[in-house]
Amino acid sequence: MKKRLALSCCLLMCTVVPVWAQGTMRAIMKGRPNGDQGKCTIEVNVDDVAEVEVMGDQARIRTISGQPSQFRRFECNSIIPQQPNDFRFKGIDGRGRMTLIRDPRGGGPAVIRIEDPKGGYEGYTFDLEWRGGSNYGPGYGPGYRPGPGGNGPGYGPGYGDNRPGYGPGPGGNRPGYGNGGPYIVTCSSDNGRRQYCAANTARGVRLVRQYNNACRQNGAWGFDSRGIWVDRGCRADFEVQP
Repeated sequence: MKKRLALSCCLLMCTVVPVWAQGTMRAIMKGRPNGDQGKCTIEVNVDDVAEVEVMGDQARIRTISGQPSQFRRFECNSIIPQQPNDFRFKGIDGRGRMTLIRDPRGGGPAVIRIEDPKGGYEGYTFDLEWRGGSNYGPGYGPGYRPGPGGNGPGYGPGYGDNRPGYGPGPGGNRPGYGNGGPYIVTCSSDNGRRQYCAANTARGVRLVRQYNNACRQNGAWGFDSRGIWVDRGCRADFEVQP
């Protein structure tokens, strides 16, 4: 009797999803910022109902019901500013309903609610686009610590830990997204498989920072005429000449 009760409890625990189960992801920066305009593309897997919160270059997905939701892709060409003057949400793909339930123009994160009508996972893709808005100062979110970086106009003082800044000219003690200068592309093999990141590789590519020990040229990363590729879990920042 006790064995049956224990087995029943185990099965119940395995099938119940905790309310507000969460996952987080940081944006992969691709391309170069386009003035005060920007765009992010996000892909997630949702089983029933979930909400995605996006602020700056950070996103969090909260599973309200169904199996735990998962991030598939989060790519931006710049960081979403605080209180953008013009903000647009656009659902791209998915069988269910996607709704912008919180607009970041009032301050705080953008929140997108996803409701999937059928059982099993479904992939959902949506775009966030904006124009203008106040810049982020020091202290915003994980990694945004006061310190050198991002010299010149841009997203506040920068990261403060020797990562590239987003203002014109040098930033983060390394080339940032300056006008006409080298720029940084972050490329990640999150699923352990080969991923391509668009970049102009005609003048070569240099690895400037890796986020793990999985990156070795000709093994876990490289480049060709299509762009930079990463494999085997490699995630790194690459400096590209325009």
